[in-house]
Amino acid sequence: MKKLLVVVLLGVGAFAIWRKVQSDRAELDLWTEATAIDQD
Repeated sequence: MKKLLVVVLLGVGAFAIWRKVQSDRAELDLWTEATAIDQD
């Protein structure tokens, strides 16, 4: 039972980290787009 709890907690932690990375990447993309000099 303890092993299952550890596996679940690790899964939740990994998911939270993955969501944070995705959020940071999306914010960086928006910032880059907003501050980019138009190259046309």
